[in-house]
Amino acid sequence: MSKGPVRVGTWEEFKQLAIEAKPESMAYVIEQDARSPTKELTVLRLMLPIPKGIYILLDFSDGKKLRQTGIPLRMDKLGNHLIEDDDVKDFLRNQLKRPSLPIYSYWTR
Repeated sequence: MSKGPVRVGTWEEFKQLAIEAKPESMAYVIEQDARSPTKELTVLRLMLPIPKGIYILLDFSDGKKLRQTGIPLRMDKLGNHLIEDDDVKDFLRNQLKRPSLPIYSYWTR
């Protein structure tokens, strides 16, 4: 039975859960958190749906990369930081050693 969303504190803990659970797929959301006290607004929310619940890791920007995963931030023409979808997918598949793992942006099909 699912216990609902559970926030995970570190990338290593999240990674271990994902390796052990061998999920059929994973999801993520790239967010811009306007409540951030700094100008670094970019947040990555990784979601691991497994029968025990949905495990969530929030990864915040430190300026040039994300703090937990180290995924690099890119800059658009206006100087805004952003995360590329392919960077997230490539990172997860590489770290979990599952090159064909379906990974979906929460906002796409």
